[in-house]
Amino acid sequence: MFKSFKGNDLVEEHHKRKYKLKALTNDTRVIKLVIAFGIGLLLWFLPTEAFGIEGLTIIEQRVISVFCFATLMWFFEAIPAWTTSVSLIVILLFTCSDSSLAWLMSDSPETLGTALSHKKIMACFADPIIMLFIGGFILAIAATKTGLDVLLAKVLLKPFGTKAENVLLGFLLVTGLFSMFLSNTATAAMMLTFLTPVLKTLPADGKGKIGLALAIPVGANIGGIGTPIGTPPNSIALKFLNNPEGLNYNIGFGEWMTFMFPLAIGLLIIAWFVLKTMFPFTQKNIELNIEGETKKDWRSIIVYVVFAITVLLWCLDKYTGVNSMVVAMLPVGVLCVCGIIGRQELEEINWSVLWMVAGGFALGEALQDSGLAHHIIKTIPFDTWSPILMIIGSGLICYAMANFISHTATANLLIPILGLAGVSAENTLAPYGGVSTLLIGVALGSSLAMVLPISTPPNALAHATGLIEQKYMMRVGVFMGLIGLILGYTMLIFLGKNDMI
Repeated sequence: MFKSFKGNDLVEEHHKRKYKLKALTNDTRVIKLVIAFGIGLLLWFLPTEAFGIEGLTIIEQRVISVFCFATLMWFFEAIPAWTTSVSLIVILLFTCSDSSLAWLMSDSPETLGTALSHKKIMACFADPIIMLFIGGFILAIAATKTGLDVLLAKVLLKPFGTKAENVLLGFLLVTGLFSMFLSNTATAAMMLTFLTPVLKTLPADGKGKIGLALAIPVGANIGGIGTPIGTPPNSIALKFLNNPEGLNYNIGFGEWMTFMFPLAIGLLIIAWFVLKTMFPFTQKNIELNIEGETKKDWRSIIVYVVFAITVLLWCLDKYTGVNSMVVAMLPVGVLCVCGIIGRQELEEINWSVLWMVAGGFALGEALQDSGLAHHIIKTIPFDTWSPILMIIGSGLICYAMANFISHTATANLLIPILGLAGVSAENTLAPYGGVSTLLIGVALGSSLAMVLPISTPPNALAHATGLIEQKYMMRVGVFMGLIGLILGYTMLIFLGKNDMI
């Protein structure tokens, strides 16, 4: 998290509580590690015939072992999720690549199978999608440093006036808008900081305070749907869909926004009706007092201009011919050259998120390049499955998993497998939008998972205010999840049937 970010103290406090909680359960963590390593090693050393996959090679068996190990580690969270991603990359490099330990590659080529390219696996750390995220992080850091975030909050919230219900709508929409371009955690921390003085002016026994506090995580989670950089699962889905060596659908930043941005706004407005109905205000008017310094020097002007140009180029990538990953390098180059972003600011980039995503990319490469994906497709008759069941069922599975483990981890696990399944059943899925509908639906299901305080960092931060009981978060989370999935899949299937995605 950015050291200079407004609301950083909330994030730090959250991490301290999380660390203390885990420190009290060392025995449990050891048990989880033993289970994950034990099952991984069991799968590693089983005879290849035990898997029931015809033609399975040793490399493919090792990839299955690593995949199951990563699944358990991400589910158990015995160690931070990003460290699991890094560890699986290291394991793949040393045991499955063309630069592996020699004694592990001594079997005959037919038995061993196709070794993974070590260059491809290591390139996952610098994938163009990673560059897209870095550009987004750089913009966020620069906006914080110059006070652009405070200025935007003041300007965007001002039109909503002082009527309590309108202020609630304002916080939902502004939080959602910020989370489309900033990390959800950073957005929630910042907006909770702005919200704190507002909450102090409301009656202690009023339910409206609960609704306002819930508006921040709901807005942050839903808002991430709107852009490819809003949340990592979006980018993971696009990585697979736009792969030049694979589907090569070439879905642009602006194209994503044309259908996902309206969905996000629609869900935010529905969330407003839900929150103001469940948690009515007893005080009808609220005075907003957003504190924070807004700088007006030449550096700030450069940040404002670069921010506007970058967002505009992202939205118009199909017209300019410059893809979103290349556009993301514009703020990196300009702001670094001007001295606005220096070494200290670069250290504030959330590298753990980037490494987490890179691990998922490496897992996808391993499934594809080892030939395991081809064998799975031949073994499981995906093309005989009902297309609607396959599309909606995958979204529901993702939604269920993402409520308990990291959204990014869920997408890292499911998207490579479901993407390959979708390719094998492409003709069956074609009337409903094909693989695009399948994978975008998975990303959507991940973003809508916000039932528990542990479901997302914004949920945890909001719960830490002490205003939100878990039953309230669960009630709103389940309702918005169901509504979001129904509207989202209705939209995606409609667009798919009309060849619009």
